[in-house]
Amino acid sequence: MSTATAASRAEYCVIACAEAWRGSGEVLASPMGLIPSFGARLAKRTFSPDLLLTDGEALLVGLDGEAEGWLPYRRHLTMVTGGRRHVMMGASQIDRFGNQNISCIGDWARPARQLLGVRGAPVNTLNNPVSYWVPKHSPRVFVERVDMVSGVGYDRAEAAGVTRFHRLPRVVSDLGVFDFTGPDHSMRLASLHPGVTVEQVRAATGFDLALDSADGEAVAYTREPTAGELRLIREVIDPKGLRDREVRV
Repeated sequence: MSTATAASRAEYCVIACAEAWRGSGEVLASPMGLIPSFGARLAKRTFSPDLLLTDGEALLVGLDGEAEGWLPYRRHLTMVTGGRRHVMMGASQIDRFGNQNISCIGDWARPARQLLGVRGAPVNTLNNPVSYWVPKHSPRVFVERVDMVSGVGYDRAEAAGVTRFHRLPRVVSDLGVFDFTGPDHSMRLASLHPGVTVEQVRAATGFDLALDSADGEAVAYTREPTAGELRLIREVIDPKGLRDREVRV
């Protein structure tokens, strides 16, 4: 595939995920999902060479996926509880302050749908930076109030006084990039992917997003991938084009 071809929406999403690890130094990147995994691998190959990648279980791996070292569970826990890990998780629901739900939809006592369960989301969010990836932005995901808190948002972390390592750098969706620099650490629209409008994002979000201006004119666009980054994505990291199955635009 020629790198002269314009970048796809999926490739902008890979770039946006990769940027979550820019300047991170030697931390453990824990991407959960296809696009985040491609983003972490791209970041390590380019602007964040000190990132540590894992096979998701017990090994540190190199750029080619070959094992470079053992990561015993006790050491993994040490990194998790000391801010030396940056996770990018999914979210079945997320609210304006970054509270995330991957456990159930509906009343906890009698849910309409059972999901993954809380898993490690509370520990992740209270002990190391956590970003989120949402492949299909909709009001069912970006909600006013999550049905159950799995990952802890800014309002709850501050109320509980557990903010030492709590940080939510960004949310990436198929429509744009979001951070929590709005009033009281509320979600802000940081950038739009090319071809997306502020009106589209607002219509797909179940709460009022913070913007840099009332009319949204100041919203930036997600940065374009360089020719070198596109070559890496298309020829090295994802030559089978799996990214376009997750983001179909």
